[in-house]
Amino acid sequence: MSVEIAGVGIHPFGRFEDRTVTDLGIVAVRDALVDAGLPAGPPARFQAAFCGTAYAGVAAGHKVLGALGLTGMPIIDVEAGCASGGAALMLAAGAIRAGQYDCVLVFGIEKMPKGIIRSSFFESWREEAGLAATPAYFALRAQRLMRESNVTKQHLADVVVKNRGQGIHNPNAMFRKEVAADEVLGSRVVCEPLHLWMLCSPNEGAAAVVLRRAEAAAAGNVTLAAAALRSHLPGSVLSEATPLSGLTEEGIDPATTLAARAAYEEAGIGPSDVDVVECQDTDAARELLSYEELGLCPHGDAAKLVDEGATRMGGRLPVNPSGGLLSKGEPLGASALGQVVELATQLRGAAGPRQVEAARVALGHTVGRGANASVVILER
Repeated sequence: MSVEIAGVGIHPFGRFEDRTVTDLGIVAVRDALVDAGLPAGPPARFQAAFCGTAYAGVAAGHKVLGALGLTGMPIIDVEAGCASGGAALMLAAGAIRAGQYDCVLVFGIEKMPKGIIRSSFFESWREEAGLAATPAYFALRAQRLMRESNVTKQHLADVVVKNRGQGIHNPNAMFRKEVAADEVLGSRVVCEPLHLWMLCSPNEGAAAVVLRRAEAAAAGNVTLAAAALRSHLPGSVLSEATPLSGLTEEGIDPATTLAARAAYEEAGIGPSDVDVVECQDTDAARELLSYEELGLCPHGDAAKLVDEGATRMGGRLPVNPSGGLLSKGEPLGASALGQVVELATQLRGAAGPRQVEAARVALGHTVGRGANASVVILER
């Protein structure tokens, strides 16, 4: 039995002062339903809905589907920070594989506050001291990556240049303009070694996916081969869950690695089988760290992939052909599902000028508070 990606839809990521978060969700859901060949109005032809969001408030998913007249089934809001959409996708796919449902809608919505991402996960004193999910924490993580590998500031700038260059071909991205490395390095320092342009922008958007049960995937259809979510193991000072607290331990697998292993096992593949990747690039160093944690290169070799041009369009493993979060921005609840929309489009061969040639296996990766790491694998 396969779980097919029957339809995808997206509202562009950016800032939309004239639209509510419900408005954004309506656009993405309607487009996904139409893409799946389902009516975008009552009666609903899906049996359950899962909505990923962190900031949209109580019963946010109900508001979207209520506005479309598509209620009456279970509507479940899911929160896992940046991985909220990935968590919702995992729950939906599991319900289909368990035989509970034949068709499920999954969507993510968000309107992020402007400025540094705030989170009730951290006590107020942690935020005031800079010990939360702030640029200071991202910078410490980047410093450790640079100390333990050959990564330099130039590599960080190169990641931004790559992603912003790829983002110009994505009509759903917030930033669609190429930048040069000297411009990146010339932007103001936020926290050493991270400059302003090395950090993604929290913003607004929505994305939706229709999943459908299929005994055997039809030729050319995109299937959800795996959707795994894992939390952190205790011990690391710079873990995603407890920045600057806990024990200093080496050899602790991060949540991303745990999720990646689970996803590879579920899909029956390995890292070398992946053709295209959409991964977390909250900051430029986070993308490089993701290469290692996802098993795309040995520990310490992230800089080598950049130097070889392996992760650029035309390279052996294109990463973030959508432009990544550095181009799209990050509306938390929609982030992971935005990746799924991009990857499904890639596997369908419908990505236009940003198309990865002959892509058949795709991987999406997000990391949210908790730490919740999501890894999704699609196949065609």
